[in-house]
Amino acid sequence: MNIGEASDRSGLPSKTIRYYEDIGLIRPDRGGNGYRDYAAADVHKLRFLQRSRGLGFSVEECRQLLALYEDKSRASADVKEIAQGKLNEIDRKIRELMELRRTLEHLVHACHGNGRPDCPILEELSDGKTV
Repeated sequence: MNIGEASDRSGLPSKTIRYYEDIGLIRPDRGGNGYRDYAAADVHKLRFLQRSRGLGFSVEECRQLLALYEDKSRASADVKEIAQGKLNEIDRKIRELMELRRTLEHLVHACHGNGRPDCPILEELSDGKTV
């Protein structure tokens, strides 16, 4: 199948598919005319990559997961280690976002939001003094 059909079947834009080919994540066959010829297995890999990226895995992590997926003698512990690392990273980001939210919520409550020019939000942004 051509790249357009692979795109339709995988749900990925053609540009992304070409990028994945450029960085070696997929390797479709080439027809006699030089055009890419995607097999069902290529589409399966593309869907795998789409779901992996959707869960926040980096391209390198996707490369590792794909290699493990293709390695039938893999240890599930290797897969779990990658997923656990991603989960830890997500938890860290959530903690950081919650702290940002608390800070911003405090600033919003400290601002009167009236017609006067004084604004604790701008003061914090200007000099770093927490209100």
